[in-house]
Amino acid sequence: MTGGITSSEEQITRLQRLAAGSPEFPLVMLNINRYSPEAEFPEGETYKSYMEAIQHSVGAVGGSVLWRTKVQGAVVGDLEGFHEVLAVWYPNYEAFLALPDADGAKEMFRYRRTCVEEAHIIELSDFSDASG
Repeated sequence: MTGGITSSEEQITRLQRLAAGSPEFPLVMLNINRYSPEAEFPEGETYKSYMEAIQHSVGAVGGSVLWRTKVQGAVVGDLEGFHEVLAVWYPNYEAFLALPDADGAKEMFRYRRTCVEEAHIIELSDFSDASG
C-alpha cells in the first residue's frame, strides 16, 4: 500500500504475527490525519460521511472510535498542517486486520482516498491498562 495513507507490506506482516500470538490483546490506533481540500474539514459533507463510514465499519469488527479532536498545532516534530487526531479502539489485532473486509469498508476506504492527504497511525496498547 502506498501514498502516505496506508500500511506497508512489512507493517501488515508484523500485525499479522501479533494477531496470531495475541488473540485477545486490545489495542488503540492513534490516527493523525491531514485532510485534502475536497474533504472540507471539519464541516464538509464528504468529511462527515467519512466519519460516519469509519464509525460503521470499525463497529462492524467490534471496535469503536474513542474520541477525535482537531489538532491545535505541533509543539515538537514535523506535524504542522495536520487537522485531526482520532483514537480508535479494537478488541484485538485480528479485528483491526479484518477492517478492510468489514461491512461498509469499501465505502469507508473510498472516502479515505478522497479525504485523507497524509496519515500517521500509531499503534498503542489499550490505554485502560496503564501498566502495560
